[in-house]
Amino acid sequence: MPQNITIVGARENNLRNVSLTIPKDRITVFTGVSGSGKSSIVFDTIAVESRRQLNETFTTYIRNRLPKYERPHVEAIDDLSVAIVIDQKPVGGNVRSTVGTMTDIYSVIRVLFSRYGTPSAGAATAYSFNDPSGMCPECDGVGRVVRLDLDRAFDWSKSLNGGALLLPGLTVGGWEWKLYAGSGHFDPDKPIDQYTAEERQLLLHGGDFTVKVEMKTGSADMRFEGVVGRFTRLFLKRDTAGMSEKRKEAASRFTSERVCDACGGARLNEAALATRIDGLSIADFTRMEVADLAEVLARIDDPVATPIAAAARARLDRLVGIGLGYLSLDRETTTLSGGEGQRLKMVRHLGSSLTGLTFIFDEPSVGLHPRDVGRLNDLLRRLRDRGNTVLVVEHDPDVVAIADHVVDMGPRAGADGGQVVFEGTVEQLREAGTLTGRHLVSRTPMKERFRSPTGQLPVRGAALHNLKGIDVQFPAGVLTAVTGVAGSGKSTLVSEVFTAAHPDAIVIDQSAITASSRSTPASYIGVMDTVRKVYAKVNRVQPGLFSFNSSGACAECAGRGIIYTDLAFMDPVTTVCQVCEGRRFNDDVLAHKVGGRSIVDVLDMTAAQAIPFFEEFGGDKLLLRKLRTLNDVGLTYLTLGQPLSSLSGGERQRIKLATQLHRTGSVYVLDEPTTGLHMADVGTLLALLDRLVDAGNSVICVEHNMDVVKRADWVIDLGPDGGKHGGEIVFEGTPGELLRHPKSFTAQYLRRELGLSDPSGD
Repeated sequence: MPQNITIVGARENNLRNVSLTIPKDRITVFTGVSGSGKSSIVFDTIAVESRRQLNETFTTYIRNRLPKYERPHVEAIDDLSVAIVIDQKPVGGNVRSTVGTMTDIYSVIRVLFSRYGTPSAGAATAYSFNDPSGMCPECDGVGRVVRLDLDRAFDWSKSLNGGALLLPGLTVGGWEWKLYAGSGHFDPDKPIDQYTAEERQLLLHGGDFTVKVEMKTGSADMRFEGVVGRFTRLFLKRDTAGMSEKRKEAASRFTSERVCDACGGARLNEAALATRIDGLSIADFTRMEVADLAEVLARIDDPVATPIAAAARARLDRLVGIGLGYLSLDRETTTLSGGEGQRLKMVRHLGSSLTGLTFIFDEPSVGLHPRDVGRLNDLLRRLRDRGNTVLVVEHDPDVVAIADHVVDMGPRAGADGGQVVFEGTVEQLREAGTLTGRHLVSRTPMKERFRSPTGQLPVRGAALHNLKGIDVQFPAGVLTAVTGVAGSGKSTLVSEVFTAAHPDAIVIDQSAITASSRSTPASYIGVMDTVRKVYAKVNRVQPGLFSFNSSGACAECAGRGIIYTDLAFMDPVTTVCQVCEGRRFNDDVLAHKVGGRSIVDVLDMTAAQAIPFFEEFGGDKLLLRKLRTLNDVGLTYLTLGQPLSSLSGGERQRIKLATQLHRTGSVYVLDEPTTGLHMADVGTLLALLDRLVDAGNSVICVEHNMDVVKRADWVIDLGPDGGKHGGEIVFEGTPGELLRHPKSFTAQYLRRELGLSDPSGD
C-alpha cells in the first residue's frame, strides 16, 4: 500500500511548481507566514482534488446535487485518500440549530425521553422543537417571540389626526390610516392615551365589522383589523423573503424580542416538557453544561434506558475531552466562536470507525488557551493512531511540536512565497534557519516597563451568561490583554458587556466583511476613487473609465477577468477571459497610463509598491496614508486588486483594523488579533498596537498568545476554568505581577514561556 501522497507541479495561486511528498498515517504540519502558500497546497490542491475525484464516483444524478470543484492547477497528485476538511468557517445554521442538533446528541436524548421518561409524550419526534408534534405552538420552537412594541408603535399623547400611529404605512391621510380614523368608532382628534379601555382594545386588536375606505382608485369595504394584528400579519407572520431590506429595517424599529412566555424559552410544548427522568425535563437536560449532563446520564440504571444513555454519554465525553465541557446542548450554533465551531466539527468524526482517511485542519488551535492546546494535540494523535493521515495548517509552536513531519512554506508571502523551504522533523526545523525555525527556538522576553493608566473604563455588575456579577476597571491609555481558558467569559465580558457600556469603542473582530465578490483591498480601504481621479485627471477622461464595475469593464467577462462555465454533470471550468486576458478592463482603458503604468499595473502592486508610485504622481496625502495602513497591519503581501473573498479570518480582521487607524483618544477592542499570524508577524502586530497606545488610544485585546501578554501593560485574567466554573476575575495587574500568581492557568503558561518554573517568577 502506498505510504505517501505525492504532489507534482502544483501551481495553484502563488505556488511555484511545487512538488512534495507527504507521509501517510502521520501528522504533517504546514507552517509559514500568512500568504506563503500553505492553504494553497492543503486546501486548494489536496482537499479540492480529493473531493473532486470522490464526486466522480457518484452517478450523474447525485453529482448534479453535490458541490462542484474545478481541477486544481497541478500536474499530478497520486495516492490520495478521502479528505475530511475541518475548517474555521462558521458552522452556520439558524436559530433552530443548536449544539445538540449539530452533534446529533439531542436526537439520542429525545429517544431516551420517549422510551424512559414519564409521562411519555409519544415518539422521539414529540420532543423535537423542529417538528410540529413537539414544538411550542406560541413561538414555533424558537424559544423567543418577536412582538410589536406598543410604546414604539404609538405616540400616546397624540390623536389619530395628530399622527399617533407611527408604524410604516399609517401616515396621516393614507388609505390604511383611514381604516382607523374613518371607522366612526374613534374621535380622530382625541389623544389616544385618553381612550376608554374598550376603545383601546378595539384600536389594538380590531373587531368584527367592515369599514368603507376611500382610495384613489375608488372605495372598498375592508375588514377592520387592529393595529397589532395588522402589523403581525404584514411583518411577523408572513414570508419576508420578498420584502425589501428597507421595509424590513423600518419594521424592525417597532419590535422587541423576548423569551416565549408559553415555554419559557425551552422551545417545546407542554406535553414534551411534562415528561421527567429523575425529576428533570428534557429542557433541564439541554440547559446543563455538557460535563454535568454526562454525570446525570451515568446514574441511569435501567435495561432499556442504560444503552441509550451510554450512547449519549460517549458523545458528551468526547466534547469534554476537547475542552467543550462548558457548553450546553441548547446553545445556538450561531453564537459559537470559530474555534468552538471547529472543535464541534471534530467531534462528529471521533466516533467513526473509518480509517485510511485524510483529516485536514485549518489552525485548530484558534480560540484555545495554551492549557487547552494539549487536549487538541491528544485528539490529533488519536486520529493518526487509528490509521488516518492528519494535515494541519498551524502557527502555534505547541501544535507544531507534535508533528511527525513538517512542511515549511516561504520564504515570505505572496509573490515572494509559494515555495517549500523545508521538509523534515520538528527537531530538524529548529536547526534549519528558516523564518519558522528561528522563531521556534527564540524566546520573547517580558517588557521591563509598563505604561501607567490615564483613566478608567469601568464595567459594573457584569452578569451576562456565566459572568458572576463582576466589577472590572479597564485602564485607559494602555494595552490590556484579557485572558483565560476557553469558556471563562472573556468574549462575553469584552465583546458584549464592555462594548454595551462603552458603545463608542471601535470593535475589530473576525466576522465576514460585507462586500461583493468584486471588492478588493483598494476599494475596502477607500483609495480606488482617488486612484481613478488621478488617472482621469492625467488622461483627461471620466473616472468611471477606470472602474471594472463601470464603463471600463471588459464586455466579454463583465469585469470579472474570468469566464465560469458550468458543464452540468462534468467538472466546472473557470478560464481566464481571452478578450482582456484576466485584466478585467477593456483595451481602451489600458491605453491610458500614468508614469507608464496602466490601472491594471497599479492593482497588481502591493501597498509598498504603490506608495512611491503615487508619491511621484499625485502625492495625495490621504491616499498615501491609507496605503500605509496596509503595511502597518502587516498586509504587505496583498495586492491592491486581490479579491476580498480570498482573505482569511485573520487577514479580514487586520484589513478592518487598517480602516480604523490614525485615531486619537479612541478605545480599540480586538478579538484575538494574532489569529492567522505567523510567529514572525506577531511582532509587527504588537508594534502597531504599541503605536496606537502611544498615540493616545486605549487598546483591549482578547488574546491567548503569550507574546501579547508579555507586551501588555495590564492583564485581566478570567476563570478559573470554563462555563459555570468560570466567570470570575482571577487576576488584575501587570504581566510582571501575574507571574507570581499561584493558581492562574495563564500565569502557569506565561512562566513556561519565560523559562520559569516557580510562582515567584525568580
